Amino acid sequence: MESKAAVAALTALAQDSRLQVYRLLVQAGPEGLAASEVAERLGIPPNTLSFHLKTLSHADLVQARPAGRFIYYSANYEQMNALLGFLTENCCGGRSCAPAVVQRRRKA
Repeated sequence: MESKAAVAALTALAQDSRLQVYRLLVQAGPEGLAASEVAERLGIPPNTLSFHLKTLSHADLVQARPAGRFIYYSANYEQMNALLGFLTENCCGGRSCAPAVVQRRRKA
């Protein structure tokens, strides 16, 4: 992932309602949710939700799929994984980032 795309994705997620929408879509899985269901579950007015979905879509974090009268949105997992990879690419200088677990021996 290019730095410019990472900045766009992080910018899109740096707003409470958009982050809620994105997290809901990630949880929904590849089948996604109808925009009306997202609005209902999160209590976001439809016109406001459209703005947030457009922002997430421009950052390539969500994908839209028309189905009859509805538009279903789903998370773009490939882009999500690319962002995670970008953020952790050189994590801890190549060493394990997991904290060392020190086990103490119990005295008998």
